[in-house]
Amino acid sequence: MRNQLMDWKTFWGALSLLICVSLPLIIFPERGKEVVLAANDIVTQKLGFLFLSIGLIMLLFLLFVGVSRYGDIKLGDKETKPEFKTWSWAAMLFTSGIGTGILYWGVIEWAYYYEGPPFGHEPGSKEAIQWASTYGFFHWGPIAWAMFAIPALPIGYMFFVKKTDVFKISEACRPVLGKYTDGPIGRIVDVLFMFGLLGGGGTGLALSAPIISAGLNHLVGMPDTIVTKSIILLFCTMIFGFSAYSGLQKGIRLLSDINLWLAFVLLIFIFAVGPTTFIMESTGTALGRMMDNFFTMSLWAEPFNDLGPFERSGFPEGWTVFYWAWWIVYAPFVGLFIARISKGRTIRQIVFGTILFGSLGTILFFGILGNYSMHLELTGQFPVVETMNQQGDAAAIIGTLTQLPFSTFAIIVFVLLAVIFLSTTYDSGSYVIASVVQKRVEEEPLRWNRLFWALTLSVLPMIFMYLGGLTTLQTISIVGGFPLLLILPMLGWSFIKLVNQDREAEEAKEDRNVS
Repeated sequence: MRNQLMDWKTFWGALSLLICVSLPLIIFPERGKEVVLAANDIVTQKLGFLFLSIGLIMLLFLLFVGVSRYGDIKLGDKETKPEFKTWSWAAMLFTSGIGTGILYWGVIEWAYYYEGPPFGHEPGSKEAIQWASTYGFFHWGPIAWAMFAIPALPIGYMFFVKKTDVFKISEACRPVLGKYTDGPIGRIVDVLFMFGLLGGGGTGLALSAPIISAGLNHLVGMPDTIVTKSIILLFCTMIFGFSAYSGLQKGIRLLSDINLWLAFVLLIFIFAVGPTTFIMESTGTALGRMMDNFFTMSLWAEPFNDLGPFERSGFPEGWTVFYWAWWIVYAPFVGLFIARISKGRTIRQIVFGTILFGSLGTILFFGILGNYSMHLELTGQFPVVETMNQQGDAAAIIGTLTQLPFSTFAIIVFVLLAVIFLSTTYDSGSYVIASVVQKRVEEEPLRWNRLFWALTLSVLPMIFMYLGGLTTLQTISIVGGFPLLLILPMLGWSFIKLVNQDREAEEAKEDRNVS
């Protein structure tokens, strides 16, 4: 009886698509990488301005929804109370959308911008360092979180207001797709969403395993090898597999709360013992620069380069377009999860809560971790850039932490955070995928279904790690997520259309009662 809940066509469709893409890369890895990277160049370079435009449009649309009458809508009945306290809600919201990437890039992303600055500035110059401290806030800020929040609107409305028990991206697009939702088109929408998420899972592993392995190497002398990374990934799989199996209240909520408390402990410690004044001043200056140049940064595409004497830096394609493509891949998954945990909250709370809590969290991480690392470089206390170029990102990250007082404590907390961030992202991911491959969801997806996708999310990227193709896997998710560039605006349109249809029906009903 419970197996009748499964949407087997979507289940096997997503799994088959991923296998069909993965097998050629396993059999012909070098040729496969060439094809995928070429496709990535087309998506990011030829269609880059489309990504930039969609990002800004989605943010403006979301702000309009938040301040308009649509913001008054509550996900549930009038008497429905929020399912989770604000702290737990914010913790799950942030940790599901960010993952270990915030630890990885929070420490060293500025160094990449310092060496390859935007707007034609000289590498290593004063202008380069000023923009280096600014762009992390921008790339991980309001536009990213707006993309995450868009899918939450129609999904949450369908699930908690319309009382549907279908938890799918295609169902959220029903006001636009109409009768095609229940046919092949609707199924393709769901499969493409799942493919993007499954492929995108490689990034979490690519960023987590090296820094956890490097941290353990420093702490206990464990060899920093492929075998060590495999053991780490298996251990993390056990954690988020158990969490996903336990469900929202016992597993995911608990891990998210622990994660946020540990993060605050680490950040407060670094802020207190590090260059506190520099951290505050550089963070404030960078935020001011971002707000002053927000629209320029949002739409900068180097249109005059490659013409005459001008050369193309590749910064918009390599960073902003890449990030927007990456956030779009994850947006349906994070939006589905935000919708699921937002019962009893208004659309306005979801809109501004997602943007504010999400952006505030990234400001804290980039402002404290990044500016501490930058201060070490500028004062000559630790060669962050040189270490990154010669020994790799993970060595630069751990090396930065070793400069702290009680560095062993800091590294232990950092490694624990990396493990839990990875787990909270993956267990919420498996929870959402399990929901999508069911015809309906009764309270929560089936346990075996959640556990299966938790294992699938980790096993496939592990295969690519052995092949040395994690970069290729990351690129696959961007190329595979290109169709989501069309689905994201469709979700916003669906929400507006759905609410307006319900209001028109309610007004017509009231007119009939009066007459």
